Amino acid sequence: MSTLSALSAAIPAPWVAVDGGVTAPEGFRAAGVTAGLKASGRPDLALLLAPEGAVCAGSFTTSLVRAACVELCAGRLAARGGRARAVLTNSGQANACTGERGLADSLTATEAVAKRLDLAAEEVLICSTGVIGVPIPMDILLAGLDPLVAGLSTTGGDAAAQAILTTDLVDKQVAIEASLGGRRVRIGGMAKGSGMIHPTMAPPQATMLGYLSCDAGVPAKQWQAMVTRAVQRSFNAITVDGDTSTNDTFVAFSAGDPLDPEHLGALEQGLTAVAQHLARAIARDGEGATCLIEVRVEGCRDDAGARTIARTVCGSSLVKCAVHGRDPNWGRILAAAGRAGVLFNPGAVELWLGPFQLMAAGQPLPFDRKAASQYMADRAADAYLCADTVPIRLVVGAEPGWGVAWGCDLSAQYVRINADYTT
Repeated sequence: MSTLSALSAAIPAPWVAVDGGVTAPEGFRAAGVTAGLKASGRPDLALLLAPEGAVCAGSFTTSLVRAACVELCAGRLAARGGRARAVLTNSGQANACTGERGLADSLTATEAVAKRLDLAAEEVLICSTGVIGVPIPMDILLAGLDPLVAGLSTTGGDAAAQAILTTDLVDKQVAIEASLGGRRVRIGGMAKGSGMIHPTMAPPQATMLGYLSCDAGVPAKQWQAMVTRAVQRSFNAITVDGDTSTNDTFVAFSAGDPLDPEHLGALEQGLTAVAQHLARAIARDGEGATCLIEVRVEGCRDDAGARTIARTVCGSSLVKCAVHGRDPNWGRILAAAGRAGVLFNPGAVELWLGPFQLMAAGQPLPFDRKAASQYMADRAADAYLCADTVPIRLVVGAEPGWGVAWGCDLSAQYVRINADYTT
């Protein structure tokens, strides 16, 4: 399991954590190899293969500037009613903004994988991540396919999770299981992302990529609806730097015996828990970050409004800098909430930073500023442990809507990483 396993959102009963990542569910195989696509010599080519009869739900960036691989994936899932078997991922080149060659290379790569797996080309998807404007060196990719396919294994989740990374410091994977209807059901996942993270995804440089596997069968349309809701509560609720990638993609496979409808609610709870674990892990691994920020907003008219406020606070450069400096400058939190575009009564606001209540009924409260600062410093004392989350709770009214978003602090290291990204 990843060292980020401690970041997992609370797993709802009856789900429990298990090992295995994306290959924990029955019938799924994966592989990762070093093909030579990246100058660093790190693993850079991954493949995930779902069992026969799998359905696939997709969620993709809504940016007007989308990589060819995104268009190909969305188009194939739409044309085939959510039917797919495999997804290839190359790391090192985003293959975005590369003109006609971008699509041609994506088609060539998926056709080559399909031939080796004895599948139709339309059953294979592709994700690319890396520098925008740089095409895939196809001779290198194609030469890596034979060892990649040969390496497919039911224990290949770790290798695949490593091969999809770019500027990430750690891999991001998780698996859970439960007994539903008298049978064991497993959900696994892996993801990558560290910078250019502010996903805005909808159904049909660095990038957010996520992959999920499940060994319970769900009809394609119902599975897509479940995945869409999970994405709204996870990947669409994180931000590192406010920049949406050209390549953001989340694909989720469902394959296995059908699950009785009475258990679909529990399955969606597990699906959401896995997606939230991966999303939180991405936010915590934000470039240059020292801690995770979690903002919970309550009292809105609806959940969507609450999530909008929460994500706006997480994405505020001033809030992120204050957290990095361990400065309990709560005025920045309120200022960010006020520009989120969601109506609320400032006179009703209550605000907490961890255990410290900072406002009540819209009025500031006295608090121990030095102790609050030390509390924030202590949250970043042990990297990648549960204790490194800075929790902010904002109550804006008495209505039932609530939502959570995650981000990270903003450090000088983030500037250095991105100032020198291609030079």
